[in-house]
Amino acid sequence: MTIETFLSPSEWLEEATGPRYVRLRTRIETAISTGLLAQSAPLPAEREIASLSGLSRVTVRRAMQDLVDRGIVVQRQGSGSFVSDAPPKVEQSLSRLTSFTEDMDRRGLTSSSEWLGRGIYMPSPEEVMVLALSSGESVARVERLRRANDRPMAIERASLPVDILPNPLLVETSLYKVLEAGGSRPVRALQRISAINLGDEDAELLGVEPGAAGLRIMRTSYLPNRRVVEFTRSIYRGDAYDFVAELRLADQ
Repeated sequence: MTIETFLSPSEWLEEATGPRYVRLRTRIETAISTGLLAQSAPLPAEREIASLSGLSRVTVRRAMQDLVDRGIVVQRQGSGSFVSDAPPKVEQSLSRLTSFTEDMDRRGLTSSSEWLGRGIYMPSPEEVMVLALSSGESVARVERLRRANDRPMAIERASLPVDILPNPLLVETSLYKVLEAGGSRPVRALQRISAINLGDEDAELLGVEPGAAGLRIMRTSYLPNRRVVEFTRSIYRGDAYDFVAELRLADQ
């Protein structure tokens, strides 16, 4: 399929929901994530996209600006618009408790992992405190490099009580699916996000230069009975994520 056929409105426009510029933006994102538009590939000019999709130039321009703002498309003066060769930015909601696998599936991206460690260990003082472990208890750890469409996105290091995850080898894709199967999926979490500069080891794993901007996220997750079920420390590429929170005016 060509990009011209892919943008034909009969293939997608009427079946999708939401504002038209969002539908167009999503269609172009799908073309990129599926490989129809490769890294650094040129995009049709705005007037051509408008003609192919039957949308107005204003709608096309707004969709393209969104793609540029999110780092998915780059515009070069006098040359046009191109697919970025950097990882696409993932918009991550701070109001939903989901796993990396679920997040990527929802965006049509293929998630994969490179295992950095998985097993039962003696806990660190921090793990003992956060997970409220008793003296002599062990801890289950699941540590991996997370990828989306084969691009490194984040390093996750999750620690859990052994009675919650007695066999870490059961985790092949989604940790939360394993916890859900055992009746121990968390229902709420507290997250602390801080900006960092990546050290040599983390930068190498994430495929960026040492000292590049990154995000450190500390997540403590809870069961309905308020027991801590998961303590995860993650390092995210700073150029790959936008974290979004919806704010509401407090009741007057």
